[in-house]
Amino acid sequence: LAMKKLAQYFIRGLVIAMPVALTIWVCWWVVRKVDGWLDVGIPGAGIVVTLVGVTLIGALASNLVTRGLLAAIDHLLEGLPFVRLLYTSTKDLLNAFVGEQRRFNRPVRAKLDGAGRLWTLGFVTAEGQERLGMPGFVAVYLPQAYNFAGNLIILPAEDVEPVPGDAAEMMAFIVSGGVSGSAEPSVKR
Repeated sequence: LAMKKLAQYFIRGLVIAMPVALTIWVCWWVVRKVDGWLDVGIPGAGIVVTLVGVTLIGALASNLVTRGLLAAIDHLLEGLPFVRLLYTSTKDLLNAFVGEQRRFNRPVRAKLDGAGRLWTLGFVTAEGQERLGMPGFVAVYLPQAYNFAGNLIILPAEDVEPVPGDAAEMMAFIVSGGVSGSAEPSVKR
């Protein structure tokens, strides 16, 4: 009985300590990497410079004078053959989550079979005729658990039901494979 209790404590400690240790290690690795690029000699200076730089870029993007310059850079990057793929994909992904034109803000559950016994969770990203040329259909993005990938499916709008709750919490629930306690979607039908 004592060994079983010790094993339970060990597992519980592992579940608590591993995510914390991994997060700290990744953050420390990033700080060291950025500091190495700058070679200033002050630990953490790279992160401060990065945060200030990104904030400055955001402030400049909000300024009417520099908005034209940024639009020109945007146009240039979107015109380069191989760069365009990486640039537009990254830009669209960031805008979908945190940009001014957020796309993952309509969580839904989608019925995958006629009997209503197989459902999946996702986000409506496009409506029928507007973008798809398929009246009565919607595009639903299905994020994958423990991954930065996902699938896009097109299905009849009547097979999609809104899920009440915050979109960010729903994304955490889906990406965690349903184990995140921050969002537990109701299953009322």
